[in-house]
Amino acid sequence: MPRPSPRESLEAALARVDRALAADPAARAPRLERAGLLHQLGRTDDAKQAYLAILAQDPTDLDALTQFGALLRDTDYRSAACTVFRQAILHHPRRAVGPVLLGNTLLDQGDYPGARAQFQEALALDPGCREAHQGMATALMELREEELAWEHGRKGFTGRAHLTNPFRGSGQPVSVLVLNSAAGGNIPLRRNLDDQLFQSTMLLAEFHDPAAPLPPHQLAFNAIGDADYCQRGLDAAAALLRHSRAPLINAPAAVARTGRAENARRLAGIPGLVTPRTVMLTRAALAAADAEQRLRAEGLAFPLLVRSLGFQAGKHFVKVESPQGLAEALAGLPGRDFAAIEFLDARDADGRIRKYRVMMIDGRLYPLHAAVSSNWKIHYFSADMADTPAHRAEDEAFLQDMPRVLGAAALAALQGVQAALGLDYAGVDFSLGADGQVLLFEANATMVILPPGPGEAWAYRREPVQRVLDALTAMLLARAKAPR
Repeated sequence: MPRPSPRESLEAALARVDRALAADPAARAPRLERAGLLHQLGRTDDAKQAYLAILAQDPTDLDALTQFGALLRDTDYRSAACTVFRQAILHHPRRAVGPVLLGNTLLDQGDYPGARAQFQEALALDPGCREAHQGMATALMELREEELAWEHGRKGFTGRAHLTNPFRGSGQPVSVLVLNSAAGGNIPLRRNLDDQLFQSTMLLAEFHDPAAPLPPHQLAFNAIGDADYCQRGLDAAAALLRHSRAPLINAPAAVARTGRAENARRLAGIPGLVTPRTVMLTRAALAAADAEQRLRAEGLAFPLLVRSLGFQAGKHFVKVESPQGLAEALAGLPGRDFAAIEFLDARDADGRIRKYRVMMIDGRLYPLHAAVSSNWKIHYFSADMADTPAHRAEDEAFLQDMPRVLGAAALAALQGVQAALGLDYAGVDFSLGADGQVLLFEANATMVILPPGPGEAWAYRREPVQRVLDALTAMLLARAKAPR
């Protein structure tokens, strides 16, 4: 007799709980269990109502507050989750669980100082709380207090370096082992892995015991994408994967060759591609009296770009107009190591910049977005798109007919970049020069696929973005069935 699928097991458990509640509708334990099962089954609205019914009876119920808050956080209602977790703290001030959960939600929102304060509060209540050490490690890594971050990481993650996410599909899932770095710089894959098809286990490579077996998996995905900041994680992932016989997406050795300076060197010979000169320098070198001479010796002139390593989405990334502005720029940037990058002027005749993102999945190119802005630091979420129909029309034209918008020479250059990177999953951000050349901004595995926002204005994006997600799903399903 075939064993039940995970969903069948959850539904059987729900039926059992419903029978118990039929006998005693007011019983607390079955009501809590039922709400949790509804959440696992993906019946989010039913789960919310179940938790609210429990809290209506007892607003101080710690389990209901924490589980309800976790559901809200899991479904991206983060402000509401913070409110619920603060209620847990208010009613249970001597329990560490409230500050831990609030701290994790603040991490999601990018409030790293606020998250740190919550984890400090939790550790004051319970110095051995592993979850608080885990959250503190993440917050401190973002704040670039790296030595202290690794210390908390060892206390929090040693022996508990992986977490398996729920599977909400029918039948048996495809099990995917996703290797991440504790330092960050990871592809945010969880939302892109369909939990109706895949059961993902997230593993922090630096803290998994190399002598311990890996969690069971049919496919391994190295999601560590930042070669400049995560070499320690890439080395750990490579060592762990020697013990896996499963097919692998994005070999760590291939990712390790995609640092900004190395990309600038090795991609420079691709016809039709312009790569910016890039040099890795320490804070001390950039702050030294001879910094301008050193930069000029490396072929860099002002204005230039300076970027703290390990951050994405334009965080801690500035344009420095002159040598006199270098000290002020450094004062506002965290970290010890930086990339100094040649500024490529990508302005078109109308003074605007058009930044394109193309995803590279399983050997094919997929358009993801065209962002239009007057700001040199351009990202889709901050560009002049929402309030400018003409810019959205350019985005739509790119998504519908990338070859026509870019031209044959630019497409050939992008295919050259894809071949040089040697990655199964990657992306490239770029603009076009006046002669149709590709002006490279970056090319690596850290690119995220975000769903379009709600509303009719973004309807044109839904099918093209889904096409990219479908390509990712198809690659994973095909690779899971293939020999390594």
